[in-house]
Amino acid sequence: MAGAGRGLVLVVEDEAAIAEVIELYLRRDGFDVRIESDGESALTAWQQLQPVAVILDIGLPGRDGADVCRTMRAAGDWTPVLFVTARDDEVDRLLGLEIGADDYITKPFSPRELAARVRTVLRRTTTPFPTGRPPDDVAPGGEVLSVGDVRVDLGRRRAWAGEVEVSLTSTEFELLAQLFRRPGRVFERDELLSSVWGYQSAAGTRTVDVHIAQLRAKLGETSPIRTVRGVGYAADRDG
Repeated sequence: MAGAGRGLVLVVEDEAAIAEVIELYLRRDGFDVRIESDGESALTAWQQLQPVAVILDIGLPGRDGADVCRTMRAAGDWTPVLFVTARDDEVDRLLGLEIGADDYITKPFSPRELAARVRTVLRRTTTPFPTGRPPDDVAPGGEVLSVGDVRVDLGRRRAWAGEVEVSLTSTEFELLAQLFRRPGRVFERDELLSSVWGYQSAAGTRTVDVHIAQLRAKLGETSPIRTVRGVGYAADRDG
């Protein structure tokens, strides 16, 4: 069954039956699919095929999925990565997010839900707003938002801390942009989870905390993100 132009998704899964079901649902959604069963083959396929997204099992033989993701991010590649794993421990989930994954789903899972999450993360990558249209108070087009010394170009999906461009995952970018659209407004964690992820992430609101921590680390001293204890986060012009 041929894809319908949505691009190629690299599926890295050593359980053949699971990989085949994932492939079936992705192809139904119009994606082309390449399946690999180990980390080394996954890295070769990633370099050669330049997929639009990677579905990556953590527990791979030999080089595990976490190392594959680290290698991609170290190379400056921010292709969306969705981790799939049998582990259901919060520490494992948060570690996956910390090393650069965009989302995390545990086995057993619904292949329909996994396909929906791929679509969602790709919408964040290809449109400046998670709903595909801007909020009423934000003009469309190549708008650049600034809070303090940090700038976000919504149209080109690029960000700068001072004069230095910052490499962000699609999820990190959308989270930062969401805060920047309403400077000074305090967003609750549940609100950010709904508006940025578009569904209830496996890690719950803790995934918001992890991504905020990653953003602060990347923005360094220029970060304008403020924690409102017990509530959520805001981007303040005063830093």
